[in-house]
Amino acid sequence: MLFLTLVPTTILTIQHAYDFLAVNDPCPGGILVIEGWAPDYALEATVAEFRKNHYDQLIVTGGPIEKGLPFCEYKNTADFSAAILLRMGLATNVVHAVPAPKTQKDRTYLSVLVLKRWLRSHGGLPARINLMTGGAHARRSRLLYEQVFDADVRVGVMAIPDREFDPQRWWTSSVGVRVVLSELIAYGYARFVFQPPRE
Repeated sequence: MLFLTLVPTTILTIQHAYDFLAVNDPCPGGILVIEGWAPDYALEATVAEFRKNHYDQLIVTGGPIEKGLPFCEYKNTADFSAAILLRMGLATNVVHAVPAPKTQKDRTYLSVLVLKRWLRSHGGLPARINLMTGGAHARRSRLLYEQVFDADVRVGVMAIPDREFDPQRWWTSSVGVRVVLSELIAYGYARFVFQPPRE
């Protein structure tokens, strides 16, 4: 009986794990945020979203570039991706890079914390933030944004589907297995273990 219960439950969990992580709950308008480590196709989707819903500004977060730094004029993913967005046709007065310092752990949380401080020093917190991020990273990113901003800011999220594997059959690809399982573990840590330090 236990076997007959566990097998279908396990299959359903596997089939819907990506959908659980790649949550879509947008709140257009206000400020649009993209995580700077996102691939080019995610940046293209961000430009389309920015133009479609008339945001006040587009902010790029991110930390230090960890590979090829001696050959790159940009020292962090925020500045690098902001430069790409400008090359894609957005205006310099609406795109802002907000880089975070190097850290060994809780990188997303630190990026959000740096963003909150930046916003406070550049006109104050907005009523809404709409976050765009890579598919399986979406639920954890939104959770960390909500922890940092509390109830002061409504946080929406848009998960950009991964192209490196089939999201509906993620378990058939080594990349999909690595991404989904690592994000499930990281989400569990962020939800049940991580204790945000007080500002």
